[in-house]
Amino acid sequence: MITTRPAEPQDAEAIARIYSLGIAERTATFDTEPRTAADILPKIDASARFPQLVAVDAGGTVLGWVGTSAYRARDCYRGIGEFSIYLDPAARGQGIGKLLLTALVDAARAAGFWKLLSRIFTFNHASLAVCHACGFRDVGAYEKHGKLDGRWLDVVIVERLIPENLT
Repeated sequence: MITTRPAEPQDAEAIARIYSLGIAERTATFDTEPRTAADILPKIDASARFPQLVAVDAGGTVLGWVGTSAYRARDCYRGIGEFSIYLDPAARGQGIGKLLLTALVDAARAAGFWKLLSRIFTFNHASLAVCHACGFRDVGAYEKHGKLDGRWLDVVIVERLIPENLT
């Protein structure tokens, strides 16, 4: 049985490993440098404001991670969370991404966010499908948003409103 829960400091090593695998694959992020547990701990420490969740199996092994970060520094954007989601390659195709993203929407609602968004490579069909299955919509694309390994890449912008917090 796979469950989700808030990330804890002892998860930092597993999250860094999963994220670093995603970086190496060059399919989900412009980042190129592997992450360490020390890089991840500040995100976990800030999780009261910016939710960070993990999916774990019955034995407690971390299979995936989803987390929010600030969209922009200006106060008018305080209720918008930018999210990232990464799964261990062995855990893909099992519905864990949908489980994590659904849990993130709930955690973001509880944290007071009125919108979640992300930018996804146009060729990352699996991530786009998970977002669409969780009620996210495409709102546009940025062309040549950044270079990765010398190649210009486009990204699709996805968003989901959290209507309960739009008061």
